[in-house]
Amino acid sequence: MPFLVAAGEREIVGYVIARGAADEGEILNLAVAPQFRRRGVGCGLGRAILELLGSRGVTAVYLEVRASNAVARALYEQLGFREVGRRENYYRRPVEDAILLRAAIPAVRASAKL
Repeated sequence: MPFLVAAGEREIVGYVIARGAADEGEILNLAVAPQFRRRGVGCGLGRAILELLGSRGVTAVYLEVRASNAVARALYEQLGFREVGRRENYYRRPVEDAILLRAAIPAVRASAKL
């Protein structure tokens, strides 16, 4: 289960957790500390995890995001995610729908050694 951390000088500024099985992956959580948001940390973590999953043979990655979380949805759109479904009343406190997103990532081929 890949777990990447973005570290500042004295603190953790963000992290991403994912999992992969066969050719599919899922981002379970991506978070950035409030004082470090809008500085490219989330985008960097997202790109890094997609690259890592791709290197493991994953060609499609899924995630859920709160319907009201416009900032996160914009980030995921930048990373190539597109809406493929909705899960009604998925979140609690408050109850809210989840938007199911999918990104296709190119298969990474290992270099042939001569």
